Amino acid sequence: MTRLINTALTVLTMLALSGCASNWLPSSGPSTKDLEAASASADSIINIVDISPIVNQRIQNHEKQQLFAQSFSDKKKLNYVANPGDVLEVSIWEASPALLFGTAPSLSGISFASNTKNTSLPDQMVGADGYITVPFAGRIWVAGKTLAQIEAAIVQVLQGKANSPQVIVRMTKSTTTSVTVVGEVAQSILMPLTPKGERLLDAIATAGGVKQSVNRVTLQLSRNGIVKSMALDKVIQDPNQNIRLYPGDVITVFYQPNSFTALGASGQNAEINFEAEGITLSQALGRIGGVQDSRADVKGLFVFRFEDRPALSSDDPIKATDTQGRVPTIYRLDMSNPASFLLAQGFVMKNKDVVYVANASSVEFSKFLNIMISVVYPIVNAGNIVKF
Repeated sequence: MTRLINTALTVLTMLALSGCASNWLPSSGPSTKDLEAASASADSIINIVDISPIVNQRIQNHEKQQLFAQSFSDKKKLNYVANPGDVLEVSIWEASPALLFGTAPSLSGISFASNTKNTSLPDQMVGADGYITVPFAGRIWVAGKTLAQIEAAIVQVLQGKANSPQVIVRMTKSTTTSVTVVGEVAQSILMPLTPKGERLLDAIATAGGVKQSVNRVTLQLSRNGIVKSMALDKVIQDPNQNIRLYPGDVITVFYQPNSFTALGASGQNAEINFEAEGITLSQALGRIGGVQDSRADVKGLFVFRFEDRPALSSDDPIKATDTQGRVPTIYRLDMSNPASFLLAQGFVMKNKDVVYVANASSVEFSKFLNIMISVVYPIVNAGNIVKF
C-alpha cells in the first residue's frame, strides 16, 4: 500500500515539475507564461505589447485622427449652384409697353409700378442634360451656374426681344446641395443646405433630434468615400467637432452601445456595456469589481483587441491581419507596478475589447495539491480498511 501511495505521489509530482500539469489542470484560460510562449512562437499570429506612456500616447493620437474636425476639411468654399434634379422658379419682369410678357398675371402678393409687367413661369426641374426652357429664350444651360449667373444668362438672351427684361431665379427644391440624415432620429430627412452654412448638429435638430439617450448615440459621417464615427456627446461638448456640412454628406445616427468582455480571474465574468463617449481601462476594471485577490496574477492583466495599424509602433511586427486590415494585439498591464494604475487611466477601451486576468501560479499549484489529496486520500482510506 505504501508503495502504491509513493508511486501516485511520484507520478503527480513529476507531472507538476515538468510543467505538464497546466495541460490537465482545470483553468479559466491561459497563464501569463502560456501567452508569452504563444507570442514568441514562430507561427503565432498575436503580439504582446506592454502598456506604457508611449503606447497610451500613440493610441490617443490615433483616436484624435478619427475626430470629425481632423478627418474632414472645412476649408473648401461652398458654391450653391444648380444641378440636374434641382427645381427652379423663373420670374421675368418687362417694362411697359410689354412686348412679350405683358399679358401674364402679376406675382401673387407683390405690387409693382403700373408701367411694368411680370410673369412667373412654372417650376422647372433641371434636366439630366443641364438645361431648362424659357419662353422666347429657348433652352438655357444652367448646370453648374449660380442663381445670379442663370439670371444674367436669361436676360442676355431676352435682350432685343423683351422691353428692358429683368429676371429673378429662385431654387424651390434642392436635391444636389443637400445632406441625408438617417438612423435613430425622429424623422429621416434630405436637408437642403443654404448659404448660412449648416453644421452637423443643425442637421440632427432638423431631423427632430435623436430617439435614444444622448450618451449612447454614435454619429457616423460619410463624405467622398471617407467614413468616420464619433460619440454625439463629444460633438456636443467640443464645438470644433460640430463641423460644417457639404453637399452629399450622409449622417447616420446609431444606437449601438459599446461593450467589453471580462474573463479569467476578474471580479466579474460578463459582457459590460459602456457609453459611446468611451471609458478607460481603470474605469473598466472598476465596473467589473477589479480582480480576484485569491486568484489573479497581478502581472497578467491583458486586453485583447484587433488594433488599427496606425495605432501600433512601426517596430511592432505584423504577424497577421483580419479582413479589415486590423492587427491581432494583446496589451499587457503589470499591476504589481504602482504606476500601472496611472497607465490604466490613460488607456482607452474600444468596443469589443476582451479584458482577461490570468491566474497566479500559486493557484495552479493549489489546484495540483487538491488533486493530489483527492487521489491519495482514497488510497490511504482503502489501506486502513484492509488493515482493519
